[in-house]
Amino acid sequence: MKLQASHYWAAGSVAFSAAFLLCGYEFIRSSSNTLYKAAYGKEKLPVVMALMPLGVLAVLAIYGRVLSWLGARRTLFWSTLACGAVLAGCTTLVRGGWTVFTGALYIFREAYVVLLIEQYWSFLNSSLGEKEARKLNGPVTGIASVGGILGGLLVQALAERLGTSAMPFFAAVSLLPAAFLSDLGYARAGEPRPSSEEAGGARGHLGLKSLRASPVLGLLLTVIVSTQVVSTCLDLRFQGMLQDRIPEADRQTAFSGGFYAALNAAAAFLQFVAAPLVLSTVPLWTVLVGIPLIHLAACAALAISPSLATAGAAYLLFKCLDYSLFRAAKEILYIPLPFDARYRAKEFIDVFGYRFSKGGSSLAFVLLQKAGVALDSLYALVALGASAAWLGLAVPLVSRCRSAPALPDSSSSRLHGSKP
Repeated sequence: MKLQASHYWAAGSVAFSAAFLLCGYEFIRSSSNTLYKAAYGKEKLPVVMALMPLGVLAVLAIYGRVLSWLGARRTLFWSTLACGAVLAGCTTLVRGGWTVFTGALYIFREAYVVLLIEQYWSFLNSSLGEKEARKLNGPVTGIASVGGILGGLLVQALAERLGTSAMPFFAAVSLLPAAFLSDLGYARAGEPRPSSEEAGGARGHLGLKSLRASPVLGLLLTVIVSTQVVSTCLDLRFQGMLQDRIPEADRQTAFSGGFYAALNAAAAFLQFVAAPLVLSTVPLWTVLVGIPLIHLAACAALAISPSLATAGAAYLLFKCLDYSLFRAAKEILYIPLPFDARYRAKEFIDVFGYRFSKGGSSLAFVLLQKAGVALDSLYALVALGASAAWLGLAVPLVSRCRSAPALPDSSSSRLHGSKP
């Protein structure tokens, strides 16, 4: 199988757009955590997480309408610029003393990064076949992580010098090159097109009909929900321990920047080396089943020996595998599916599904907190149970995928537009 110029343009534009996006995201991720905890306390983190799905659903509904109106290429370009404007506006208000916008920044940071990332992957899944994806998905995520590494290091260097409240401006600026690079990719590799039955959102703007019609998509949604329960528990445990250990805001932001730089460096190794090697030699089902087994062990270690080190290690391990092997393997499942599944149902699964499960589990923790339940030791146990559920769901998912028809080698028939 020989890679064509259009494959390189699609992969390259996604990789470098995502690198700018993730570089900026490190500025908003660390700073929004710190700003919100400084304004409301660590015990209120589950509250803002519980509210997050409402904001994400609103963003997703707007995206579905705009996609029907503008098409895939222009939707990505203009949504990227709009996200930058929202980040800049909220940051200005926070710096002006409007602390309520620390919550808005937290919620929007959770929405915009997955909204844009999933549009990148929708384009890539429409431009590559399975064989191309097995070779290129890992390096794409690796190049993207280089941006995350650089962003984390810059946060570590600049947070105490410029102040935490200035950091989100860098996230807004990073979206300018991301918008133009992704648009260049569309211009050179071609724009995915819906079928006549899907054009203009005729089957619905959110892709729910495609979701209901596909057993694979339904199982993917349930797997995503379980993964994000694990992620939420590990995140809350790590953030709580971090607040206890380093309560001073700027020092905490600097520590977070260094932590996420290390996380992205480890993920980059997995993306450049492990993902291409594993996906080229190991059956897909082995990857999808093996990852939750690893998290079962990490969550068990955290439950047995809770500390900032074990919490950070479990969270880092989750994020590293999520950004590399799990992401690269999961995306292959979308390749043979129609436009609405790749651009609408996928956004619902990987944007709303990710954030709804995170918000829903956070709401459950809020209710338990109000009932007087001590949560610190509970997080690891819930993560352990969610990892077991993830493993149980992965088995029928891979069974469905193994019995599905063979995936196409190329998706060029789904594209139109100028090509080199």
